[in-house]
Amino acid sequence: MARTGEIDGVRIFDTTLRDGEQSPRTSFSYDEKRDIAAVLDEMGTHVIEAGFPVNSDAEFEAVRDISNATNTTVCGLARVVDKDVEAALDSGVELVHVFVSTSDVQLQDSMHASREEAVNRAVQAVERVKEAGVECMFSPMDATRTDDDFLVEVVEAVSEVGADWINIPDTCGVATPTRFMDLVQMVRENTDARVDVHAHDDFGLATANAIAGFEAGAAQAQVSVNGIGERAGNAAFEEVVMASEALYDVDTGIDTTRITELSRMVEDYSDIPNPPNKPVVGRNAFSHESGIHAAGVIENSSTFEPGVMTPEMVGATREFVLGKHTGTHSVRKRLEEIGYEPTDSEVRAVTRLVKDYGADKQRVTMADLRRFAREENVTREEEVRA
Repeated sequence: MARTGEIDGVRIFDTTLRDGEQSPRTSFSYDEKRDIAAVLDEMGTHVIEAGFPVNSDAEFEAVRDISNATNTTVCGLARVVDKDVEAALDSGVELVHVFVSTSDVQLQDSMHASREEAVNRAVQAVERVKEAGVECMFSPMDATRTDDDFLVEVVEAVSEVGADWINIPDTCGVATPTRFMDLVQMVRENTDARVDVHAHDDFGLATANAIAGFEAGAAQAQVSVNGIGERAGNAAFEEVVMASEALYDVDTGIDTTRITELSRMVEDYSDIPNPPNKPVVGRNAFSHESGIHAAGVIENSSTFEPGVMTPEMVGATREFVLGKHTGTHSVRKRLEEIGYEPTDSEVRAVTRLVKDYGADKQRVTMADLRRFAREENVTREEEVRA
């Protein structure tokens, strides 16, 4: 397959338990956080951002216990405030992620600080983490709306005191892939730290921007399962992983066969249902109703599916849905699955019933199919053998 760019490697930083939990009306219990972290760890996720330790005693406990229980790198978030940094260090995480606003609008109307104050606080926070012997990531919050010269200034300042990672957050989801690539390249030219990206989905570009970040040389992307997170959410774990694996032929090290299992767990715990047409994990992602499509897929799944990504790769199953657009191939296949050996005329008769029922916006279930088969006296498999 022709590619528009190349990716050297992909690291996955999952923030489901931090930014994902910041979804409006979403809260994970202690046990739910542990469950999600355990699956992420078992799947081979490179970094798990377990939470914001200073937020509460319960949050601190969850971050601490996840850090102790997992084999992967666990990260804790901290503002450039002493109590935040100390809480993150006390939680025992291997990576402390510190952040400060850098766009003028956030400095003036949220943080109420000058550019100089922001740089000084950022430097002090990174210095404290490094003094403790812990890996440090720095985020210039709202980087995509930050003046380029000032962004370079703050990146250079924290790099000089030992920041291991520079994260480039598209905090308000306003970057385009081209702009994001330019920004990643600019930051890389002004730091020896590794570069990480964090994209939001306000315009539906989060996954595209994460991939653009990789193409521009970022080593890691921050993602959340099902794309949950602030406002319209984040780049989706499942989309970034599968795009990297299937479209760029990159071995992420993630066990992709558990993606659907993980997605359903987060869907249940977050109480945020996936749209049926959600890429990779939606219930329609590998489902077919149209007669032309279903007939092609029955013969060769690559005819009307990506080919480079199969349901088996993500732990899902393919489904042939019965309804208004169903063709004879799907009806025959479903009848055979439930023990019938229909003739061509019987298949055509049942297909007409399925189409008519579906045209009235009725959902055609397997019970309906059995009823239609009985009405048309469809031949059963044992009758053929007899």
